[in-house]
Amino acid sequence: MLSSRIVYFLIKINFVGRMKISFSKYQGTGNDFVMLNNIDGFYDDLTLEQIKFLCHRRMGVGADGLIKISPHVDYDFEVEYYNADGSQSFCGNGARCSVAFAKYLKLIEETACFKAIDGPHTARITDDIVHLDMLPVTFLERMDMDYVIDTGSPHYVRFVDDKNELDIVDFGQSIRYSPKFKADGINVNTVLEFDDSSIEVATYERGVEDETLSCGTGVTACVLAFMDKYKFCDRTVSVSTKGGQLSVYARRDAESFSEIILAGPAKKVFDGSVEL
Repeated sequence: MLSSRIVYFLIKINFVGRMKISFSKYQGTGNDFVMLNNIDGFYDDLTLEQIKFLCHRRMGVGADGLIKISPHVDYDFEVEYYNADGSQSFCGNGARCSVAFAKYLKLIEETACFKAIDGPHTARITDDIVHLDMLPVTFLERMDMDYVIDTGSPHYVRFVDDKNELDIVDFGQSIRYSPKFKADGINVNTVLEFDDSSIEVATYERGVEDETLSCGTGVTACVLAFMDKYKFCDRTVSVSTKGGQLSVYARRDAESFSEIILAGPAKKVFDGSVEL
């Protein structure tokens, strides 16, 4: 008698070599993701070419990234995140959407402890608002008036006086493909200050190689740079992005930051299926 796993794969492949992918589409302040339920390992063998196809906005489903929710022996689940180009990194908004997706799958209730590429994270969800505990940040680099900060993904941060001062795509490419950062890539952000607890952020993301409507790790890096610039010891900062509002809380001790919480909405857009 065939096992349920084998039967499932036969159904997926449809006996003619085509795999049927069932997915959910989620977005966190406009940062959008193809979400796959991989708890039973059905998408373990998904190739990078297939991931890039699914993320392609004209040929596939379309997304800034793809996320597989997989089992983990020590945690509620594991987040496997892929950028649209197939590269891997930590994604703050993707992690928040993963928590919302895990709740939808009934893997968690109101709290979660999960593993990501940068280590373990905890989170809590109320309605569609996910509060994500980020890992401590122990190092930042000042480059004249700019900053380089790694918040699970590396970010370059520049403060501007006017939102139209720099085109984020042109500026982002000039930094991301500069000799210093070309090999590994870096995300690039501009920050417009409103007052001592609110800023506006625009982000060019490596892996997407374009502006995204929001970036969780980028927003976090910008708040930490903002706190360092004005030597705030602890602060909750409201952040406006093109995709909506986020908030970041952090405590600063000299050049290290702890108790970092990224909070904002994570919403399902639709469920669907596609053949590969």
